[in-house]
Amino acid sequence: MRVVMIGTGYVGLVSGACFADFGHDVICIDNNAEKIDALNHGIIPIFEPGLDELVEKNAEAGRLVFSTETKEAVSNADVVFIAVGTPTRRGSGHADLQYVYAVAEELAPLLKNYTVIVTKSTVPVGTGDEVETIIRKIAPKADFDVASNPEFLREGAAISDFKRPDRIVVGAESERAANTLKMLYRPLYLNETPIIVTERRTAELIKYAANAFLAVKIGFINEISDLCDAVGADVQQVAKGIGLDKRIGAKFLHAGPGYGGSCFPKDTLALSKTAKDYGTPVTIVDTVVRSNNKRKKSMAQRIVAACGGSVKGKTIAILGLTFKPNTDDMRESPSLVIIPELQKLGASIRAYDPEGMEEARRFLKKVTYCTDAYDCMTGANAAVVVTEWDEFRALDIKRTEKLLSDQVFVDLRNIYPKDELAGSKLKYSSIGRP
Repeated sequence: MRVVMIGTGYVGLVSGACFADFGHDVICIDNNAEKIDALNHGIIPIFEPGLDELVEKNAEAGRLVFSTETKEAVSNADVVFIAVGTPTRRGSGHADLQYVYAVAEELAPLLKNYTVIVTKSTVPVGTGDEVETIIRKIAPKADFDVASNPEFLREGAAISDFKRPDRIVVGAESERAANTLKMLYRPLYLNETPIIVTERRTAELIKYAANAFLAVKIGFINEISDLCDAVGADVQQVAKGIGLDKRIGAKFLHAGPGYGGSCFPKDTLALSKTAKDYGTPVTIVDTVVRSNNKRKKSMAQRIVAACGGSVKGKTIAILGLTFKPNTDDMRESPSLVIIPELQKLGASIRAYDPEGMEEARRFLKKVTYCTDAYDCMTGANAAVVVTEWDEFRALDIKRTEKLLSDQVFVDLRNIYPKDELAGSKLKYSSIGRP
C-alpha cells in the first residue's frame, strides 16, 4: 500500500520505518527541511535502539522516502497518517491541536482518489470529527474517511512494540476505512495480533484511558512505597505479592521518583480536562497527577535527608537524566525537578546520562556534564541514581566508595539488591525498603 506519514517525530518516524519494513511504500513528510535532509543522509534525530538500522535498510530498498513535498505524495496515497505533536496547551492542560488541524487544512485540497486520513497522534475525543469537518468544508467532493489508530509505543522498545503489539486499535466510521487499515496491518494479523475495530471516538478514548490507568498504577505503588518507608516494609516484595495477581499484573509496579516522558504527563492532563469539560471529572486521575508532581519534588528532600539534612556546599553526582533508559527523551523527566531543587538548596551538580545530555543542556543550567558514571562521581559527596540505565546496575562498589567523599549513595530506582551493598562502606538509601 502507499502510505504517507505527516510528521517525523518519535511516532511518525518509528511507524513509517516499521510500515516500510512490512513491505509498504512509505513517504515521511516534514516541513523542517534540515531534518528531512539529515534523514536522507542517515542521521536519525532521536535515539531509539535499532531505528537507525531499520531506516537505512528500508531507505536503501526504496520503500522509505523522506520529503518536504506534500502534494504528489498525498494525491497518490491510500492512507495518510497525521503524526504531529499534541503538546499540553500552556496554562490550560488541554492538548494543543493546532498542528493536527493545520495538517487537515493542508491535506484537503490535495486528495484525488479515495484516501483514509488517520490520526496517529494522541488526540482528545472528538478530534477526528473536527478533522473530518475541516476537510469536508474545504473539499466537499473529496472521497475520504477519517479514522483513529492510536499508538502504544514504549520509548526504548518502540520497534518491538510496533511489530509485536498486544493489540491494534482501529476507530472507523465506515467498513471501507476499517478494511483498508486491516489490510495495512495484515502482516500482524497473520501473527494473530488482535485488531479491535471500534467507532472513532472510542478509539480516541482507549489511548487516553490506557495511559491514565498505567499512570495510576505508578502513582499507587509510589505512595505504597512511602507507606513501606514508614512501617518498615519492602515495596519490592509488596509489588511482587500484588503483581502475581493476574487481575493486577506486575508491569508498572516499580517504585521510583515519578513518571515522566511524552505520554503519561500530557495524556493524564488531557483526559482530566476532557472529563471536566463533559461534567464527569476523573478524580482518581486528578489525584495521581497531583501525587506525581509532589513525588518528584519530594525526591530532592530524600536526597537531602540521606546527606545528613543539608546539601549546601556539597556536590551531588546525578546518574541518569532522561525519564527512562534507552531513550534521549527529557520530557517531564524527574531530573528536571530534582536537580533545580537541589541547586536551590545550595548543591553543585555533576551529571551523566548515556544518551540524554545534549537534550538536557537545553533545560538544566549550571550543571557539570561528565563523560561516564565514574567521572561524574569524582569529587562528589554523594551519588544519586535517577534513571535506571543498564550501565549503572553493576558499578564497581569499591571504586564508588573511594570516589564519593561522604560515601552517600541514593538509589531512586531500587536497582541494587539490599544485601549486595550490605558489606560496603556506602551509606545506601533506596525507595520503600527498610
